[in-house]
Amino acid sequence: MELAKIEALLEKYFEGTTSLKEEKMLQAYFCGNEVAPHLDVYKAMFTEFASARGECSDREVLLPKQSSIIKPWWYSVAALLIVAVTVGGFIFSQPSDLSSEEKEALAAFKESKEALKLMSQSFNEGAEDLVYIQQFTKSKNKILK
Repeated sequence: MELAKIEALLEKYFEGTTSLKEEKMLQAYFCGNEVAPHLDVYKAMFTEFASARGECSDREVLLPKQSSIIKPWWYSVAALLIVAVTVGGFIFSQPSDLSSEEKEALAAFKESKEALKLMSQSFNEGAEDLVYIQQFTKSKNKILK
């Protein structure tokens, strides 16, 4: 095999971009007898990979058994009730009685909101009229030129 090709494959190997076929070619080269002297340092690595590939363990692996006990359906119902009671208690614990000052402030807020809404509508209508004026100005400028 060409030395330049082996060096290129070796570089790709260390970058992690080789395919399995290319890795087998590298392994075949380094497990052979004709390895270039400057690449001799990689020979031990590839021969160890080849020998490790054949290793197999005789030890039995015991996996933990999965529990076949199904939780009763009422666990989920109880959890749902706890969440519902908590949320309901939080909502109903909020004070609903407003003082007279708070009611006046709320009424003033609503009135100012309505006034701003009317003002916005008026501005929008005025802006629509500006489109016609702008078109008139463009047409006038074309005629005058």
